[in-house]
Amino acid sequence: MEPLAFADAVLRARPAAVQVRAKSAGGRDALALLRAVRARAGEVPVFANDRPDLALLAGCAGVHLGQSDLSLADARKLAPGLALGISTHSLEQLDEALEGRPTYVAFGPIFHTSSKREPEPSVGLSALAEASRRCRRAGVPLLAIGGLSLASAPAVALLADLGAVISALLPEGGLAGVTQATADLHAALGGR
Repeated sequence: MEPLAFADAVLRARPAAVQVRAKSAGGRDALALLRAVRARAGEVPVFANDRPDLALLAGCAGVHLGQSDLSLADARKLAPGLALGISTHSLEQLDEALEGRPTYVAFGPIFHTSSKREPEPSVGLSALAEASRRCRRAGVPLLAIGGLSLASAPAVALLADLGAVISALLPEGGLAGVTQATADLHAALGGR
């Protein structure tokens, strides 16, 4: 599926935000993709994956960092105006991330995910509930990640402020169903 056609279909549903993941692209290609998505996004915030430098150059709202990416402190030094999110896969990682005061913390995978080559073990809803308590105490929004679907979205929405989906946006009907799948998931996760 062509990335910009997919982005257009997702953006037609007006999600809370989009994250551009271009793991296998070089810096120039990833920057070109970020700029193209940003130009199409209108008021929908665009987040770059892993790369605060590219997020700055593309005019993104923020960057989403993984556990092996720049630290929150270093990303903040490089790009003080960007929203900073970070993925965590255990309660220990969550606590460490919360100490850095990110804009939001992602936690998971909640369920088994097929969108990553070597996913972390799934943590389940009970760990998400504990993550929710810790994030609320810290005043940091919680983003649930990993294996979310239309069926699991209502339970996730009770515990997390936001939910991120990848595979669930790709219905059997292909590109033609992406906008509706995005809208349905956005609504099921509590979006307005």
